[in-house]
Amino acid sequence: MPSPPLFTALHVVQPGDGGVARVVADVAAAQVSSGMRVAVACPPGTELAAAARAHGAEVHPWRAGREPGRGLVAESLRVARLVDAVRPDLVHAHSAKAGLAARLAVRGRVPTVYQPHAWSFEAVGGPAAALARRWERWAARWTDRVICVSDAERRRGEGAGVRAAWSVVHNGVDTARFAGAADRAAARAALGLPAADPLVVCVARLCRQKGQDDLLRAWDAVRRRVPAARLALVGDGPEAGALRAAADGSVLFAGAVADPAPWYRAADLAVLPSRWEGLALAPLEAMAAGRPVVVTDVDGARESLPPGQEPYCLVRPGDPEALAGALAALLQRPVLRAELGRRAQRHVRERFDVRRAGAAIADVALG
Repeated sequence: MPSPPLFTALHVVQPGDGGVARVVADVAAAQVSSGMRVAVACPPGTELAAAARAHGAEVHPWRAGREPGRGLVAESLRVARLVDAVRPDLVHAHSAKAGLAARLAVRGRVPTVYQPHAWSFEAVGGPAAALARRWERWAARWTDRVICVSDAERRRGEGAGVRAAWSVVHNGVDTARFAGAADRAAARAALGLPAADPLVVCVARLCRQKGQDDLLRAWDAVRRRVPAARLALVGDGPEAGALRAAADGSVLFAGAVADPAPWYRAADLAVLPSRWEGLALAPLEAMAAGRPVVVTDVDGARESLPPGQEPYCLVRPGDPEALAGALAALLQRPVLRAELGRRAQRHVRERFDVRRAGAAIADVALG
């Protein structure tokens, strides 16, 4: 008697790099391990395409831009053709652009899960934000479940009038990989960094969302209090040129890296001054490496920090003065910084392990 066909999940993803890509790669690995057939449609030649293939998923090229535009109709048609070819039991769309194209293509014909990874209406203002909220409310009729990466993200969707079946699955990281060898001096030597200078590291795409412009506005004040401090911006993106023009010689632009773990190990302190998020991965990675992290009070930030660290590590978004104060205060208190890092590492190991997150999303898909 022939065995029944495997349950098939098709992930439709844009972007194919950064935090979203790492989340999808981890989910694909967990689903393959659980015995599912997994297909990933994403832009070709990206980090996600390589990682998903390495985990045993089928990878289908899906050429799509990050933003809605004239190519949307063609992009949605390409999703429809992929659905016909793959014949999935479930379509799982990740981020706003894929959520738009995939739900227009499928329109409820196949069970559909949508994971916003931060709501589209937070990225824009005025009429564009109102239009994005209206779309999310409308598209909920073609969505069997919305998976949010934080309770705050779910509440924001509910507040925008999105009526859906909700699940909250916090992002997770490979805690063992980021913990690794915690020798700061060895990490700095390998990266060619000064051995003794206080180092703040920001790992993120260089774009408006991640707030590196606010970080540079804060940096002069940090340097006045900690003159030897250095800042490393790890990543690349559309704001790279403007940020370079605004930075002084104490700021290092490391570019995009395949593995940010050595940068966390080299750091005294990590920072992510985002304007909006769902639940960012970079702070979890930094904490898994045993480094405290200063974050802005956006969706997911309070849920990611260990209890009691908010007074030291949480600041208002868009407030360079508060950001400078938090960074300088921690750079000047090495004993406190070390203790916060130890607690953060334990917290992430207990609550944000990637295997738990991947298994939880696999359960949602099969349930």
